[in-house]
Amino acid sequence: MRKVVYGGACSLDGFLAGPAGELDWLHFSTDVAAEMQSRWATVDTLIFGRKTWEDAVARSGGASGGSMPGVSAFLCSRTLTAVPDGAPTLVTGDAADFVRALKTQAGKDIVLMSGGNLARSLFAAELIDEVGFNIHPLLLGAGVPALLNPGRRVSLELTQCRQLDGGCVLVLYAVRHGAAAAATAPKVARGRRARR
Repeated sequence: MRKVVYGGACSLDGFLAGPAGELDWLHFSTDVAAEMQSRWATVDTLIFGRKTWEDAVARSGGASGGSMPGVSAFLCSRTLTAVPDGAPTLVTGDAADFVRALKTQAGKDIVLMSGGNLARSLFAAELIDEVGFNIHPLLLGAGVPALLNPGRRVSLELTQCRQLDGGCVLVLYAVRHGAAAAATAPKVARGRRARR
């Protein structure tokens, strides 16, 4: 089954962008470029949240955004009713149902492009399989959070951790599906009888 991957570059205090959407703090280097090239080779589908897509359109000077050769793009929104030509395919129904069906289809990995709201709903539905961040060595103090409360504990297993140029650290985790419920289940003491 295909993997749904969530992440991106973030500050040490967990923000994807500054309070006004600033990205001037992002550090690019040859090892970051190599990592991105390697990652994109495993992907054939993008899923955008509305705010992230609108931000991408604004940054590109009004281009409809989301198009890459060989990559299908979808835009999940409960408020939009139409998008311009060249924009990702609009999905107005339940995002979790859509992603669940998408994962059963043949293809490569699916990358989630979201500022946290769409990711939160997909974490809650146990549909995200991998989480990765390029953590930058600064504290933004405020901004667009990378992670929002999914309403439950999400257990992760570290699969990669390495230093990148500029003091950045790349971390990659596999989501341990079903492990969160086991971790939060009440423990029963053994070998003792309850007092009456």
